[in-house]
Amino acid sequence: MIATLVAALLYLALPENLLVGPRYVLPALEVLLLIPLIAVNPRRLTRQNRFSRTVSLALVGVIGISNLIVLGLLVRALVSTDVKDGGSLLLAALQVWATDIIVFGLAFWELDRGGPVVRTQAPRSELPLADFRFSQDENDDAVQEVADGGSRSSDWTPALVDYLYVSVTNSTAFSPTDTMPLTTRAKLLMSIESIAALITSLLVIARAVGALQ
Repeated sequence: MIATLVAALLYLALPENLLVGPRYVLPALEVLLLIPLIAVNPRRLTRQNRFSRTVSLALVGVIGISNLIVLGLLVRALVSTDVKDGGSLLLAALQVWATDIIVFGLAFWELDRGGPVVRTQAPRSELPLADFRFSQDENDDAVQEVADGGSRSSDWTPALVDYLYVSVTNSTAFSPTDTMPLTTRAKLLMSIESIAALITSLLVIARAVGALQ
């Protein structure tokens, strides 16, 4: 909920020429999609049905697609016109980049091993195939204090912060670091995020900083 609201606030703060439609339409849609998810799991994610699963994925899709459109509008604005307000464009680029981290972190979190509810409620033997290989999954033969925190020893499962970390490293290093993608969809999502972050870093921020000078 907090991650979704932060993404909505970042969108509301964008300049007028980078908005996808009226300013409050997309944030309102995101909040409307969030309401039934909170109703199903008001405190902890312990229940899931086909409707809540569909709404969760739709919410991530709305945020992700709209942010990619905003990135395209930002690049077009920089390429097709003279940059006069470098400060606002630099801030917009940082907003797009931060939203990129949030939405792909949410996407990884929603898709890996059947989603957050399945990962915590189903027995490990019944989990779907993993989309990501975390270092905790390979620590069984490490020194004791490391092995004790591994997946088998402590029944560790990744939480949202772990996927946000994967998203941060992928958007800054433009490649996986300590967590490897295993499935085609995970590799595709990480590729899209890396390309979007690369465009933001090399083109948008560089042009905006140049305008400030």
